Amino acid sequence: MDIAVDKVCEFILRARALDVKEGLSDPDSGSNPIDDGARDVLVDGTDDATEEELREMIAGLNDDERAELVAILFVGRGDMEPEEFPDAVRLAREREAAGTRTADYLLGIPNVGDLLDEGLAALGLSCNV
Repeated sequence: MDIAVDKVCEFILRARALDVKEGLSDPDSGSNPIDDGARDVLVDGTDDATEEELREMIAGLNDDERAELVAILFVGRGDMEPEEFPDAVRLAREREAAGTRTADYLLGIPNVGDLLDEGLAALGLSCNV
């Protein structure tokens, strides 16, 4: 693979941080973390850069790395088998060539971090956490 496992693991970590966020439920709380038991840490707000960081991370990947990241997702989701990885990469390239932005595609999938982790495992790789 052209994409380093560490890059995939970093994406998984950030994607999971984004997955646990919930919508803004108390927009005018005005409290500090001590007063509210640090509950606002799990609330997605305008100053939270997690999604933007993921988008920048994807934008920083070359074409091969982006295709392989999506291919790992295909394997983790069960769309393709590990031995079909080259075909999954080809399909990912075709998807992007057809105009599907990789960042929009990946960030639109619930539990994308878990699916990527499963894809790595199916390919015999893992994050050292």
